[in-house]
Amino acid sequence: MSRIQKLEAEIIKHKALYYQGRPEISDSDYDKLEDELRKLDPHNPTLQIVGSTTSTSDKIKHDKKMLSLEKTYVLDDLVSWMAKEEILSTMKLDGISCSLIYQDGELALAKTRGDGTYGENITKKVMWISNVPKFIKNKNKIEVRGELYCDEESFFRLSSEMTAIGLEKPTSQRNIVAGLMGRKDNLELCRYIKFMAFDYLSDEPMKMEEEKFKLLSKHEFLIPDYELHKTKSSLEDVVERARNFMTEGDYQIDGLVFTYNKISIHDELGETSHHPRYKLAFKFQGESKTTTLNEIVWSVSRNGILTPVGDVEPVELSGAMISRVTLHNYGMVAANNLKAGDVIEIIRSGEVIPKFLSVVKPSKNKFEIPDHCPSCDSKVEIRDIRIFCKNEYCPGKNKEIILNFIQKIGIEDLSGKRLDELIKAKMVKTIPDLYRLEAADLMKLDKVKDKLSQKLIESIQKTKNVDLITFLSALGITGGAFNKCEKVVRSGFDSIKKIKNLSLEQLMSIEGFAEKSAMDFLTSLKEKHELIDELVDLGFEFTVEETRETKITGQKICITGALSEKRPVVEDMIRQGGGIVVSSVSKNTDLLVTNETDPSSSKYKKALELKIKIITEAELIKLLK
Repeated sequence: MSRIQKLEAEIIKHKALYYQGRPEISDSDYDKLEDELRKLDPHNPTLQIVGSTTSTSDKIKHDKKMLSLEKTYVLDDLVSWMAKEEILSTMKLDGISCSLIYQDGELALAKTRGDGTYGENITKKVMWISNVPKFIKNKNKIEVRGELYCDEESFFRLSSEMTAIGLEKPTSQRNIVAGLMGRKDNLELCRYIKFMAFDYLSDEPMKMEEEKFKLLSKHEFLIPDYELHKTKSSLEDVVERARNFMTEGDYQIDGLVFTYNKISIHDELGETSHHPRYKLAFKFQGESKTTTLNEIVWSVSRNGILTPVGDVEPVELSGAMISRVTLHNYGMVAANNLKAGDVIEIIRSGEVIPKFLSVVKPSKNKFEIPDHCPSCDSKVEIRDIRIFCKNEYCPGKNKEIILNFIQKIGIEDLSGKRLDELIKAKMVKTIPDLYRLEAADLMKLDKVKDKLSQKLIESIQKTKNVDLITFLSALGITGGAFNKCEKVVRSGFDSIKKIKNLSLEQLMSIEGFAEKSAMDFLTSLKEKHELIDELVDLGFEFTVEETRETKITGQKICITGALSEKRPVVEDMIRQGGGIVVSSVSKNTDLLVTNETDPSSSKYKKALELKIKIITEAELIKLLK
């Protein structure tokens, strides 16, 4: 975070506390913060925030209608709609749609979707939202559309602050966003809202939908992870991950949005008065009911986080009898003062475990949270919205870490029950301990004979020769599902050394990695370095799909414009030839591949400016032979 960003955050924080009559610093100390920011950035919009109330509720017409989306609940409908075209997917946030207008590089106007034709002016409120860029490096008139939402951590903090200043406690993450956008006072509470951008409207020529996300990221907007799809199996995979995110993610989604990647198809299909024909929402069938919370059961995850699950009075939802619901985390439990006897609303929208929505009628029972780990009885620590077990060797935590590795790396015949025995016998505390086991150790376990012990050891040892992608996905890296690890390795980071030296810029150049997901991935990966080294010392060897030695081996190659062959095919050819596909042109790029000679193309112009070699698709094919 730059000094300017730190000053913006500090000023917004202390301005909010001042308006609430709860200042933490003196006026003179606050003035020093503003003076420093004014010297560094004289026109910073943070300096222009005035007051904590607004009397304006004027409606403003959208230049282009903000339409709704046609939706489906059936995967085969989505496959039929895709046909043979490439489509792009993003998570569908469950918040409030918002339009931001930039003129001469400065945020000039913010408005809600409203009725699609007219939206409410919420500019003063959006000025409080720290992750909305107040300036962008583009002097043209630009419209950025996205979603205003409140993640779990922000909801927890917002709920605490609203209670502290005598306001009614919010009931849900989605409702509070709409509530704050409709308020005429306490505008400072809007600083707990975030903005995620999903559309970029301008006169700049673009051929692919994915180009919009690259531009948004370049202008420092938070964007959702996006992926490209051409097969049914790819769609099934992203739908399953979205289903899991609905239960495990830190913000609310209600499905996925799919868009044809080619802008020419957008122009060809057009729009109805209700929805664009080139976009389709995939949603999960949802049903909600009320039931009674009997008990909150806490367990420890592989990250050491104590996770609450609610045992409820059985109720039928979407054709299944439900007796357990996820309560998300400590923050959700605390923000809603959840306790045994509460009547709660729950929903099942495609999740394996349904989730808690809101308290309908609170009980008079005492609110309680654990002060010791349910697995090892060690003391716990509250950090923001989560409770952590402080014991590094907590058997519950370590069992989940090791079990995840066993399942992903493919150790056959080693069940969770058998792992429990190994942990209780203190033979296994960490993943590397699995590879130190000997047949004689296993013979000490219940019902393990010589033949079975040898079979288990062989199953364990043979996984030391493993595909690099499988190995990475087994480590439990945050955001490191198999498909993400595959993209990293296929992008040229095909050795442990290259993986460990990955930079944020390199990771963000790979399709599907926005800034936040890339930072989460890298932070988690660094925490695994010691584990990786230990496994390598124990004899782990990694294989990757072989590449041919060609004239482009080791070179960073960017593609722009239309090709005679489909882009994914050309990208695979480059990778098989030892090249590294990058998404943007920089001083580190070796080649730009294009069939066009249009000097208005930003990548083409930048390649000329940096004196990077520009070749045609045909010339690339020759280099690959």
